[in-house]
Amino acid sequence: MARGRKDTNTPQPVVRTAAELRAEGHTPWTLARAVREGTLVRVRRGRYTLPGHPEEILAAARIGGRLDCVSLLSLCGVFVLERQEPHVQLDPSASRRPRLAEGARRHWRPSDAAPEELVVGMVEALVQSVRCQPPRAAIATLDSAWNLDLVDEQDIDEVFSRLPARFRVLRPLLDRRSEAGTETLVRLMVRALGCDVRLQVRIRGVGRVDLLVDGWLIIECDSRQFHGGWEEHRNDRRRDLAALGLGYATLRLLAEDVLFHPERVQASLAAVIARGAPSPNR
Repeated sequence: MARGRKDTNTPQPVVRTAAELRAEGHTPWTLARAVREGTLVRVRRGRYTLPGHPEEILAAARIGGRLDCVSLLSLCGVFVLERQEPHVQLDPSASRRPRLAEGARRHWRPSDAAPEELVVGMVEALVQSVRCQPPRAAIATLDSAWNLDLVDEQDIDEVFSRLPARFRVLRPLLDRRSEAGTETLVRLMVRALGCDVRLQVRIRGVGRVDLLVDGWLIIECDSRQFHGGWEEHRNDRRRDLAALGLGYATLRLLAEDVLFHPERVQASLAAVIARGAPSPNR
């Protein structure tokens, strides 16, 4: 899907015209039967696709477009900050346009995708996502796609070559080692405070930590997805205690606070960092 770097068993979403299917031996009767039996899906008049594609892709196809931008990226497992409405690429030169569904975010532009494809390419989706999101969220999305091996460094360079020059200041801020969008967002907050921040650092006796700030402050970004059980919480507390014994302070941030209350989180980070490293004489 979306021609990423990772292989997938999901068939490439494409649309077939009734004329193409009739050329292969179908008749109006056999097409109708295939739709009834679920071996074909009719997305709009004279357009069909195979079953099994996610509803987001089918919804885009029904309005004559392709799934695009943060909607496609989220479907591929890439971090996006918000996705309240489907993002759909539509060809501005199309001679016939189906009635557009309410609530869809429409991106009127040509696409590199083949005419029959129902999703845009990964690079194309990332380009649009940078335009649609605030800068920090855009960086987190790019980090995520890169970390997942859906793109490589050459693809990242291609993304920025397609964007206006004003976006190029974001390129040096990317880091593919970020394993979660919240890690990227917190990293950018800490950088904005003028601190040195390292990612995925291994500390003997503690293990790997998300972020290490100025050599003394460990920041872990916790979410329900990976910290839902007591066993995970117990391991985290023991790691924190081991880190404290080595002279590190640990700050655990909730993903929901990072995502929805970033100003509050950044203010707290500034206060903690201003106090400095813990001292045995305090």
